[in-house]
Amino acid sequence: MLSARTVLTKPLKRGLATLTKDSKVNQNLVESHSFINYKQNVENVDIVRKRLGRPLTYAEKILYGHLDDPHGQAIERGVSYLKLRPDRVACQDATAQMAILQFMSAGLPEVARPTTIHCDHLIQAQVGGEKDLKRAVDLNKEVYDFLKTATSKYNMGFWGPGSGIIHQIILENYAFPGALLIGTDSHTPNAGGLGQLAIGVGGADAVDVMSDLPWELKAPKILGVKLTGKMSGWTSPKDIILKLAGITTVKGGTGKIVEYFGEGVDTFSATGMGTICNMGAEIGATTSVFPFNKSMVEYLNATGRSQIADFAKLYQKDFLSADEGAEYDELIELDLNTLEPYVNGPFTPDLATPISKLKDVAVQNNWPLDVRVSLIGSCTNSSYEDMSRAASIVKDAASHGLKAKTIYTVTPGSEQIRATIDRDGQLGTFKEFGGIVLANACGPCIGQWDRRDIKKGDKNTIVSSFNRNFTSRNDGNPETHSFVASPEIVTAFAIAGDLRFNPLTDKLKDKDGNEFMLKEPVGEGLPTRGYDKGASTYQAPPEDRSNVEVKVSPTSDRLQLLKPFKAWDGKDSLDMPILIKSLGKTTTDHISMAGPWLKYRGHLENISNNYMIGAINAENKKANNVKNVYTGEYKGVPDTARDYRDQGIKWVVIGGENFGEGSSREHAALEPRFLGGFAIITKSFARIHETNLKKQGLLALNFKDPADYDKINPDDKIDIIGLSEFAPGKCVTMRVTPKNGDSWTTELTHTFNEEQIEWFKNGSALNKIRKDKLAN
Repeated sequence: MLSARTVLTKPLKRGLATLTKDSKVNQNLVESHSFINYKQNVENVDIVRKRLGRPLTYAEKILYGHLDDPHGQAIERGVSYLKLRPDRVACQDATAQMAILQFMSAGLPEVARPTTIHCDHLIQAQVGGEKDLKRAVDLNKEVYDFLKTATSKYNMGFWGPGSGIIHQIILENYAFPGALLIGTDSHTPNAGGLGQLAIGVGGADAVDVMSDLPWELKAPKILGVKLTGKMSGWTSPKDIILKLAGITTVKGGTGKIVEYFGEGVDTFSATGMGTICNMGAEIGATTSVFPFNKSMVEYLNATGRSQIADFAKLYQKDFLSADEGAEYDELIELDLNTLEPYVNGPFTPDLATPISKLKDVAVQNNWPLDVRVSLIGSCTNSSYEDMSRAASIVKDAASHGLKAKTIYTVTPGSEQIRATIDRDGQLGTFKEFGGIVLANACGPCIGQWDRRDIKKGDKNTIVSSFNRNFTSRNDGNPETHSFVASPEIVTAFAIAGDLRFNPLTDKLKDKDGNEFMLKEPVGEGLPTRGYDKGASTYQAPPEDRSNVEVKVSPTSDRLQLLKPFKAWDGKDSLDMPILIKSLGKTTTDHISMAGPWLKYRGHLENISNNYMIGAINAENKKANNVKNVYTGEYKGVPDTARDYRDQGIKWVVIGGENFGEGSSREHAALEPRFLGGFAIITKSFARIHETNLKKQGLLALNFKDPADYDKINPDDKIDIIGLSEFAPGKCVTMRVTPKNGDSWTTELTHTFNEEQIEWFKNGSALNKIRKDKLAN
């Protein structure tokens, strides 16, 4: 076995001609029409650097290298709205349905930027990979057929069910240093492990880029994270982001790009960097990125993209690294020499506990100590290195006659990973251990888990190598205490079956009752025999697309063509009821649940039946139970919203801090718009959700004084006044009329710019696109 940190290299593969900075190099191996545009990127960066008169960070170089107008673009971190031209778009199947439906309604013949669709969200984990995949293909045939024909019609690549999780497929095939990618999934930043800016967005943002409009992003601040030293033993890259989440909290990265630097960066693999960037979403970061380095070269070589690696080397100084003297808005330093494994949770990914303290903390908090299920894999931790290191622990335990004490599941991130670990034996090792190999899909990580070992309401503990552990997220059970750790630590818990177990210090008993300690994990960073690509599920669009027909049945309960939302009537909105005053953490899982609701992602009317059903009503501390202020009747949130809408009554939602954190789920914005909402008023928003609300023509507003949240009663009436003077940087006035008492007014802030105000006035961003298209 190789050491834990070894990353194997392959000889460089060179083309027939020597590469120069003017060479034409493909972005990937599956498309002939997309090329790397480093030369233009550098020209843009040079323009901006001269304008600003200062050195640039690496993240800034990528952003400014993709500006639509580098000469005229206003640039101030945290203030300016940048107009950008991403290199490509990626969508997973759950979000792709609505994105494509919106794109179709724009009336364009094909996408303007390279775009791919990945079928990974609709496969439910139940008994095992092969059977689960077959069942999913049958259940979702209508949706898969829609996506397959739509991608053919509009010139997009299609990765069918079983191919793998979108972020792993992107890393293996499409990611390259210096690129700018947007993806309709919050963990799109995974590709930062290959030195690109990959940003999670809603489907409406994707439609902008697919329609050849510049994409808008508020210029992020830059959070620098300096890594020193080198990890060893049980510590892994996952522990870097777990510790960072504990430092920053779930909203500490909001409005920022996390840029890693320092000598520690060169001590671990590109896939490890992907893990860290992936979970940057858990601190609210716009995205995360590592500078181009040797580990990226090695991974590009191993995945057949040596020409990209060689081309990137030519631009390393000019474009693919930070300028000397570049400054960060904030700086955090982590010493990898002293970093220990972390276990984060339960119920939030920023509750970080070092393994050395977990035993005491777990007991003090009365967390269930018996670990019921241990889950490794997912988009966050399913690399060959992850699987190799976990398998080494399993082999060590097996040599002492031990098997898993918990249910142990393995989720390969892609068909390439599954096929390679099957060939190299790790898959067999997991099965002999008692492991259940799930499909190459998201599965339990996003709630696609038909869990049967407990009943809903049973208090229990699970530990995973996933990224999120919000209440009920994995299995729909609010009493499941879900903890996030590295695959190595998760595997150790599977062997011990006890949350108090620390593999760095604690002993186990072998089959004969003799004590022993698990050996430190070891594994290969890259497979010595190269990757086995496995079964091919990629479908390229046909050359002739004129006869391709995209069908959507008018009677379908899975797909529904969209109708434009109505434009603003030009008047202030008065006497609006509060649909719900949400109490405490309100994530996109609370606003628009995943799990069984994923099947309705292409049907706005049906999925709107889940709007805010997970949010807690501040009035009665209950979920999905709100009062109709006109009838006094208590009903579900979406039912009450429909009652208001059908009576022509606009309504508002009141929320707390970081409202809408979590997934990029634009349905959490489409649903309130469809159900007649007018404004969402909070203490603060998570970035993606705020943008999604604006895109759909809703007012996303914040209390200027957060204490006003506490002054509002659920049966108050709300007026939003002064909208005729709605302007960037100018507060909006809210008048609150209690059921019994005098009215009072307060100011609401917002982040709308001129263009976003036009979205509101036109009823949605898509309405504005359609209007402009007709005008031209």
